[in-house]
Amino acid sequence: MSQVRQAAHDGSSRAEAGGSVRRRDGGGGGGGAAQPPSLRTKDARIQLQHQNQNQQHQQVQQQQQRHHHQHQQHHGGPMLRQPAAAHSEPADAVRRALDFKTQGTQCYKDKKYREAIGKYHRALLEMKGLCRVLGDPDIGYAGSGSAGTGSTAATTKSPLLLPSVSKSGSLTEEQKGAVENAELECYNSLAACLLQMELVNYERVKEYCLKVLRKEGENFKALYRSGVAYYHLGDFHKALHYLKESHKQEPSDTNVIRYIQLTEMKIRRTAQREKKDAT
Repeated sequence: MSQVRQAAHDGSSRAEAGGSVRRRDGGGGGGGAAQPPSLRTKDARIQLQHQNQNQQHQQVQQQQQRHHHQHQQHHGGPMLRQPAAAHSEPADAVRRALDFKTQGTQCYKDKKYREAIGKYHRALLEMKGLCRVLGDPDIGYAGSGSAGTGSTAATTKSPLLLPSVSKSGSLTEEQKGAVENAELECYNSLAACLLQMELVNYERVKEYCLKVLRKEGENFKALYRSGVAYYHLGDFHKALHYLKESHKQEPSDTNVIRYIQLTEMKIRRTAQREKKDAT
């Protein structure tokens, strides 16, 4: 009798084991039989988990898009938002512009030239917004759509922001001077950054330097970099003019002397070639 009870117990255990396997297989097979309540509840929990995961994934994507947009703005990429200065007080706009300029200078010292370009452009955009606050909505600045290429992102309607700032009665004389100096420094520094690029946009370097020279005709760095830009653009006579002007400011600068020698050699060779072609 005890053997019978033992056999019955073994058979029941095997049946329970077989039943568990069948439930597991049935759950995965997707047959027409109704699933037990416990499995339906489990599936509902899994579906809810999937919905939560999808929502979290969408939130992460939105955060990444916002971060990417902010990253582009900080690195000179497409700038879609209006500068904050357009909706703030002039003193706040001055502070932000100077802060961005200072950050650009630090990036340049750290040899992070692309980041520096982005900071200088942000500073100029704040100055543009400052001019809007001061009542000159048509002011523009020559921007750069890409840190490396220097493609034009904004049409220049006025060569510099300085006239609007100088006429303003909303700024102190100290603030006016700080903005004027910061703008010139931004353009001069942008030219310096572009000269550090692997592929240099000499046309843009020349443009930035000439903006500085319109205000400060004896600015040594702008004169020298203008000469370098004209040299690489193949306009050797203009290059020599600016290089000699910079040489007057710094007679012992070896870089200026070297470029003057290179430019004079190019002019001589060009003249010899033209003379030879004429005969």
